[in-house]
Amino acid sequence: MSETAAVRRYTVTARLLHWLIALMVIATMPIGRTMIQPGLARPLQDTLFILHKNGGVIILSLMLIRLAWRLLNPPPPLPASVPGWQQRASKLAHWGLYGMVILMAVTGYVRVRAGGFPVEMLDAIGAPALVPRSEPLAKAAQNVHFFASYVLMAMIALHLAAAAFHGLVRRDGVFSRMWPPVGR
Repeated sequence: MSETAAVRRYTVTARLLHWLIALMVIATMPIGRTMIQPGLARPLQDTLFILHKNGGVIILSLMLIRLAWRLLNPPPPLPASVPGWQQRASKLAHWGLYGMVILMAVTGYVRVRAGGFPVEMLDAIGAPALVPRSEPLAKAAQNVHFFASYVLMAMIALHLAAAAFHGLVRRDGVFSRMWPPVGR
């Protein structure tokens, strides 16, 4: 990689937040699918629900920090070799991913709180419920959460495909801009 490409990396903070959020989202999705399977032993189901809910709280917290960091520290410019339409698509995709991750966390929270269930991590610190108990609201949030998860999975797949394209095919330095901040 050239010196110019190295200079155009995201900040260490941005890269750390990106990878923490990515790993948490990737871990939380199968937990969410597994916890609703019929016939699951109740103790296992309860544990998975707790992991999923508290994981959502952590993801939302990290995502809000990531969003604030991005607003205060704009990303480095893409290389001039990246066509304009790809630059616009990249910007749209990133903001779309931010929005979908936040939507997932908020609808999960609304589903749980409106359904009258605890969010153990928030309850432990005495955080008030921000939504009223309402089964119609809980059901609506659950439906949005469920269907939005498929949109988020598709967006993640496209993001990974674009990263692979730039890292393996174009080899234009775009992929290395967000490489985890390990040893650097």
